[in-house]
Amino acid sequence: MEKLYLEYDIKVNRPGLLSSVTNLLGMLNINILQVNSIGESRRGFLIECQEQEKIKVLAQTLGQVESIRLTVLREPTLLDMIALKHGKRLKIAATTPPTYSFVREELGLLINFLGDILKEGGSKVIGIRGMPRVGKSEASIAACVYANKKWTLVSSTIIRQTMRTQLAEDESAADTIFLIDGITSTSRGTPAHRELLAQILHGPGLKIVEHPDVLVRDGGYSLELFNLIIELRHYAGQEIKVQEISSSFSAFDLS
Repeated sequence: MEKLYLEYDIKVNRPGLLSSVTNLLGMLNINILQVNSIGESRRGFLIECQEQEKIKVLAQTLGQVESIRLTVLREPTLLDMIALKHGKRLKIAATTPPTYSFVREELGLLINFLGDILKEGGSKVIGIRGMPRVGKSEASIAACVYANKKWTLVSSTIIRQTMRTQLAEDESAADTIFLIDGITSTSRGTPAHRELLAQILHGPGLKIVEHPDVLVRDGGYSLELFNLIIELRHYAGQEIKVQEISSSFSAFDLS
């Protein structure tokens, strides 16, 4: 059976609207696996159907319903599943690399999002921007736990300053997530540490880099190295001022 994500914008929130849509799905023998409100004016469904022709009928019929406007009918993406689970769409800036914004009260959403990316595996470099003690470290480590992945600190000051110059054999495994503090690596890194850092960043596997702009500014790297950037703020609209982030702060500070 094919799984699809269906989402529509509610133009007139009349009584019985949800019932009408679910009845239509039932008459077409389309299974509803999950449903949730998306924000204040949208509703999303994860559906399952054996026949493509019935999906075409569904799209045509919903297109004639004046109370709603069909916005999405496709194979579900990671962002669709996050929206369905949490009832809200992520904020994405049309930048290169793409930038996803969260506030402190959305830590659960961030952990799910980042954890699902880590579950996908592959080779990615993920940057996390944010002022000190906003929750960057707890989100990074919790996402690794959520994804059931091993993680290792390449540079950090969680408990004591960590600045690795080599990795143990088991730390080089494909499922290890490398956590890097851009400030510590660039401001205090020895030549041996910087050599290891370059090998990790340009090698295979998943990397999470806190303070990516500092790594770029002081480490000689390009922002093009990153596949995506996550921004975490204490509150919406908080300005992330790289120049005010002291190297005395930990990139993975759990407090």
